[in-house]
Amino acid sequence: MEILDGLKFDKDGLIPAIIQDVTTNEVLMVAYMDREAVKRTIETGRTWFWSRSRQQYWCKGETSGHAQYVHEIRYDCDADALLVIVEQIGVACHTGHKSCFFRSIDIKTGQAANTAKQEIV
Repeated sequence: MEILDGLKFDKDGLIPAIIQDVTTNEVLMVAYMDREAVKRTIETGRTWFWSRSRQQYWCKGETSGHAQYVHEIRYDCDADALLVIVEQIGVACHTGHKSCFFRSIDIKTGQAANTAKQEIV
């Protein structure tokens, strides 16, 4: 795939992928893809990632059932980050939250803020 030659993967062969919900525009998660994971994502229409901890590929939802169906893939001006817009089935976070970004820092105190606004689905 020609487009893969234009992407800038880091020294480990990875590119960050920001996953966004197509309906709500909410950022759901960040994961990493290598060339093969991007290729699999394009070919299957499902998100594929490279697990840095397990050192293996994983398709989001293959064990949990919380799948992501790709609507669009964008890349930034430097071609070193991806924005993957998906239809999220179930939750995105392994903790059971809809998004991995369910915590925040209070900018006035610098302390963790109580942001459990999202219910665990």
